[in-house]
Amino acid sequence: MKNICIFCSACQDIKPVYFERARQLGEWMGENGYGLIYGGVDLGLMGCTAEAVKSKGGRLTGVVPDRFEDDGKTSQLCDTIIQVNSLSERKDRMVQLADHIIALPGGVGTLDEVFTVMAATSVGYHGKRVTFYDIDGFYDRLVSLMQGLKDEGFLRHPLDEYFNVAHNLEEIISSLK
Repeated sequence: MKNICIFCSACQDIKPVYFERARQLGEWMGENGYGLIYGGVDLGLMGCTAEAVKSKGGRLTGVVPDRFEDDGKTSQLCDTIIQVNSLSERKDRMVQLADHIIALPGGVGTLDEVFTVMAATSVGYHGKRVTFYDIDGFYDRLVSLMQGLKDEGFLRHPLDEYFNVAHNLEEIISSLK
């Protein structure tokens, strides 16, 4: 089974289109035999994606810091829960388990996760890149910032070695091939 790591928001008060697309992606993953590697909580887009994957027969692996486990935030849907000590350890483990990495809309935590992946790629720890699911133009400004970094000489590699951008499920599917 191939595993897709999803980085995304745990917030509830966000545009409905983000939930619709997360659900659509999760259902596709479950129907097509992909396992979900994620933060292991029931909140926001994380919970939405996990429920959708599970509803279509997919397997869920939650990587959960002790602090979240202690607060009772861990999803009961997970087939496997990997308990870790910190957010840094969580990111490392999620990336290690993943065949592909997709970033749905998210906040500071999501940005931390994707920049960690891109930084590790830039220095050769792995060759994984992030697929930004650019729902409703969410990642346009970040992509523009990254292009500016490249134009100014701050990135060693072409942008497509760090990430690619998908605007719909069909483009996500193409990026997985």
